[in-house]
Amino acid sequence: MATPSRASGGEAGIASAPLPQRLASLDAYRGLVMLLMMAEVLRLSQVASNVPGSAFWGFLAFHQTHAPWAGCSLHDLIQPSFSFMVGVAVPFSVASRVARGQSRTFMTLHAFWRALILVLLGIFLRSIGHQHTRFTFEDTLTQIGLGYGVLFLLGFRPARDAWIALALILAGYWAAFALYPLPGPGFDWAAAGVTSDWAFNYQGFAAHWNKNTNLAWAFDTWFLNLFPPDGWFKFNGGGYATLSFIPTLGTMILGLIGGRVLRDDRPARGKLTWLLAAGAIGIAAGWILDVTGICPSVKRIWTPSWTLFSGGWCFLLLAGFHAVIDLAGWRRFAFPLVVIGMNSIAAYMIAHLFESFIGSALRTHLGVGFFRALGEAYEPFVIGAFILLGYWLVLFWMYRRRIFLRI
Repeated sequence: MATPSRASGGEAGIASAPLPQRLASLDAYRGLVMLLMMAEVLRLSQVASNVPGSAFWGFLAFHQTHAPWAGCSLHDLIQPSFSFMVGVAVPFSVASRVARGQSRTFMTLHAFWRALILVLLGIFLRSIGHQHTRFTFEDTLTQIGLGYGVLFLLGFRPARDAWIALALILAGYWAAFALYPLPGPGFDWAAAGVTSDWAFNYQGFAAHWNKNTNLAWAFDTWFLNLFPPDGWFKFNGGGYATLSFIPTLGTMILGLIGGRVLRDDRPARGKLTWLLAAGAIGIAAGWILDVTGICPSVKRIWTPSWTLFSGGWCFLLLAGFHAVIDLAGWRRFAFPLVVIGMNSIAAYMIAHLFESFIGSALRTHLGVGFFRALGEAYEPFVIGAFILLGYWLVLFWMYRRRIFLRI
């Protein structure tokens, strides 16, 4: 634990010279992302099922649920935004570290140490509630950790190299999936946890990106079974995969590029215009690749088209926060988000570890009847709101005492 530096988040980047000023917009954007993740305790899908026919609750439930395969909801943008912000923080953080006199060797070693800790944290969180350690690598922290070292090294390279790396990652990942053979007549669909007539299966060329019949699934049936216990992994029920860390690195590289734009010496309007244009181009490119069938936009296996589409939304969100908070100076309204964003690792851990504890304490001391004041159908939402408030109060307590978890 340590007090925060004036650099905005992250532990890697590029630049030198004076200690950079912390941008509140980055903390606020990161805070919104973590708030959306923590807000899963509101159980909006459960409320929607308790109030059938309600368009309002149905809309909220949709945007707090991941798309079953292709498509995008607000909830689907949480992980891309978190990964994107890791990249945005890179130039700011290294500028701060260089200004404090840290050597490149020290920063590099620390970056790879941080990557290892992120991977192990993800494995730890995925193992909670299981009888043995689950060596899976699809958790957000693990996915970031697997690519973080490469991201850090790119932070010292010219912008051209970041663009080249992004192109190679997206093109190579697309080609690897496209060349992997489709299921043949004797394919065991049950072993893959999906049926041949699943409603979200693609036909034709796009079928190379179907659930649990693709390259990433084949890799995991080999790789994950190298870890104990023997033969434990058959398929991931959601279709998530280890190899998604490769295009996730692409998302982080987009963030790195965006962070450099925020730090360069172009006029404020020029920075905002660049971010808006990048957002529009990314969304359009991802959408075109999806609708043409060249590459479906699937978050669960992080297809290249998803990297571009979700990255476009990240650029637009970053532009919006930058315009409203940094340029227009509307910082006061962002304070609740900043409290969360400045302690994103703590927020992530709290959301995974504290729900049961806080929920149990609330029921014990306030009674079930208290949470049914609006009706039994809304009980999950009411208790979830109190749990969410509890999360924020813990983070606010840490903020006031300048306790910030850093890796």
